[in-house]
Amino acid sequence: MTATKNSNPLTERLLSLDFLRGFIMVLLAIESTGIYDYLFEHTQGEPFNYFIIQFTHHPWHGLHFWDLVQPAFMFMAGVAMAFSLNKQWANGVTWGQSFKKILIRCGWLFFLGVWDYAVRPNGLSFELWDVLTQLSFTTLVAFLIFRWSNVTQIGVCIALLLLTEALYRFANIPGFNQPFTDQHNFGNYVDTILMHKINKGGWVAINCIPTAVHTVAGVLVGKWLLSGKNKIETLLLWAFICLIIGYSLDGFGVTPIIKRIATTSFTIASLGYCLLFIAISYWWVDVKDHRKHLSFFTIVGMNSIFIYLFFEIVGSRWFNGYISSISNGVLSWFNAGELLKAMIASICIFGLEWLLCYFLYKKKIFLKV
Repeated sequence: MTATKNSNPLTERLLSLDFLRGFIMVLLAIESTGIYDYLFEHTQGEPFNYFIIQFTHHPWHGLHFWDLVQPAFMFMAGVAMAFSLNKQWANGVTWGQSFKKILIRCGWLFFLGVWDYAVRPNGLSFELWDVLTQLSFTTLVAFLIFRWSNVTQIGVCIALLLLTEALYRFANIPGFNQPFTDQHNFGNYVDTILMHKINKGGWVAINCIPTAVHTVAGVLVGKWLLSGKNKIETLLLWAFICLIIGYSLDGFGVTPIIKRIATTSFTIASLGYCLLFIAISYWWVDVKDHRKHLSFFTIVGMNSIFIYLFFEIVGSRWFNGYISSISNGVLSWFNAGELLKAMIASICIFGLEWLLCYFLYKKKIFLKV
């Protein structure tokens, strides 16, 4: 893991990717302040609740906007890999040297993902549900097949999805033989072997198998953007194809859309949205050249790993509570209501985190793994 200095950080990157990554990290940072949960709980029965519910994970069978954040994170890692490897190999870096870098990167991602969940109030814990842990696997898969033909890589994606379907449907483990039932599916069984426990929220470690499709697809899109071919129309076409397939699998009762175990229908549908997001972002930022007012997001996107670890570890364990205590204490002098206190606390927490990213940006320091 290194903190590097970049002499011209905004012009040497695909800005639409930094914007999209930054947009997602901004949403995650705001979520980490707790404001989405507060608004969801305090708007029950009100029309606004139908909007704010999109910023929560669907409890099981269905799809909310918030369920697309992790697939987009995986997908963008694949796009970034394509640009990074293209630059490395153009500069004479060998495949073996790139492989060594990828192994080190995956090692750090795995370590940071485990570390994120390791410290609990009752002691240390070993858990494999973090997005960084999953990304360590999907990154390695995407790299190993990077030089294969596009058709072959798509074939690998289909094979990963078929493997997922087979494991859930045909691994007849007593007590875990209900493919799409929470706490009783094959993914839960694997977790009892890997971690000797089951996630109460229904998340499973083997999500890394189907979500590798997101990273491989990101690689294919990255190559496409580098190719100079007609891009936007093709991206939109594939986006709609994936959306139709994903929702059809769910609508016709073949495989339900379930984010928490990354079913085939969810993986394909969410990939459709990822393709739609990158197509719109690329068209608006890189084709139409609307770049003047994007730095608010790109500053965060260029240090996505750092800010993620900050609000996941430092924020949730100390920073959020400390800043909230200060802001709530000041507002109590003016008899402010609970909603205003929650909103101001969230703004203060996020504002300070953004300023931290801005400080690193100005110093040209970017955390890379």
